[in-house]
Amino acid sequence: MSHTPHELAEEFPEFADKLHALKTSDAHFARLADEYHELNREIHRIETDTEPASDEYQTELRKKRMALKDEIYALLKDD
Repeated sequence: MSHTPHELAEEFPEFADKLHALKTSDAHFARLADEYHELNREIHRIETDTEPASDEYQTELRKKRMALKDEIYALLKDD
């Protein structure tokens, strides 16, 4: 399997321990992380021409990924 860019641990290496802790202890955070992961994988499949999609759909997915990433970051930096 090829490397998938934009994984959360890669995006927020300084929060690696907190990412893991929140995924196991906070249901809301775990849902956001799972949603981000699925969306990121879909974008990767489109970018590698494994799954066809229109430019408009790709743009919409990237916007959703960015919004999720922003929400996840806000939760990570709280404390």
